[in-house]
Amino acid sequence: MIPCTRVWPCARTRHWLRTFAVLFNRCCLAGRVIVTHSEAHTAMGIACGIVGLPNVGKSTLFNALTSNNIEAANYPFCTIDPNVGIVNVPDPRLNELSVGYQTERTVPTTVEFVDIAGLVEGAAKGEGLGNQFLSHIRAVDAIAHVVRCFGDDNVVHVSGSVNPIRDIDIIETELVLKDLDSATKRMETVTKKARSQDKEAKDELEMLQRLQAHLNEGKTARSFHCNNDVELEQMKALFLLTAKPQMYICNTDEAGVKNGNPLIDAVRARAAAEGALVVPICAKIEAEIAQLDQADREVFLADLGMEEPGLDRVIREAYSLLGLITYLTAGVKEVRAWTVKKNSTAPQAAGVIHSDFERGFIRAEVMKYDDWKRLGSEQAVKDAGLYRTEGKEYIVHDGDIMHFRFNV
Repeated sequence: MIPCTRVWPCARTRHWLRTFAVLFNRCCLAGRVIVTHSEAHTAMGIACGIVGLPNVGKSTLFNALTSNNIEAANYPFCTIDPNVGIVNVPDPRLNELSVGYQTERTVPTTVEFVDIAGLVEGAAKGEGLGNQFLSHIRAVDAIAHVVRCFGDDNVVHVSGSVNPIRDIDIIETELVLKDLDSATKRMETVTKKARSQDKEAKDELEMLQRLQAHLNEGKTARSFHCNNDVELEQMKALFLLTAKPQMYICNTDEAGVKNGNPLIDAVRARAAAEGALVVPICAKIEAEIAQLDQADREVFLADLGMEEPGLDRVIREAYSLLGLITYLTAGVKEVRAWTVKKNSTAPQAAGVIHSDFERGFIRAEVMKYDDWKRLGSEQAVKDAGLYRTEGKEYIVHDGDIMHFRFNV
């Protein structure tokens, strides 16, 4: 069986290896489905990038997430090509369903993380291989910004002192400057069309002028207001770095995880103003936990007063940040979690399993996981009148247990 976590250190081979892994996993685990190249790319094409200044704990966090030992050295730029890892999404529902159906195998869903090398001040101008690193950020769909919230004289800080708000400002400024450059270049192109009285070009130019002024004030694209759907699509076409959803990961020490500290509080205040999420973890401890077997892990967590590894929350929140939800399929042969974007229809969800399921979709038989757990079995859900038949317009919800009828 293919391992649950896979890491490829070379960005150039990422696409083809990822495609092969999806194809191979689907064949081995599902035992019955062969997917096309395009399906594999779609299934695994959503990623969360881990960013931050050098030496804030990004690679240590990535090692713990993927249970792999990439280089985590105490000097800047020990990561150049982004490391990519496919990580299982913790979901207790799978264990419950596996017991209830006495299934032969259980397959979790996954989320992709990309460890991007540390940015430095001046990255937008190419400092510290900045242009290369910024292009890696452009390729991901969401950002997990790691900030250092602990003091340790033995761990070098690129700015000479620990100040997470200053560090956030450095990274954000570089991303905003890069976005400003992208908007300005687009304006140059659109201005030529607008001079010929092209109405669409004139409307886009007006939006770009507002966006340029917004970015010039040091504000992110996330806080820019589009007046209509057309402007929203025009802005999406720019692939702006600061338009991506973002969360903050506070890398702290053991005391900080248990009790918090003023550095974490400062990040929380900053995040609250932005509507962003904050997850405090101790990357060093998480790396130790990741190396333990299940029994030792439970003892270690109990000693620390933790119910679960902090990484489990990081993974779940990244999954949510990417706009993903999970639906489930359950039976004696297999219990499996499947990833779809929020607001996906039933045929789109079926297409994640195989394109034929979407093309020949007839209907979906649906029950809620909560109803299944409360009543104890699929038959009990049917007897209670809670097992439903849904058509093509049905919007899939997280925790739906689904069975698809199709004909090709």
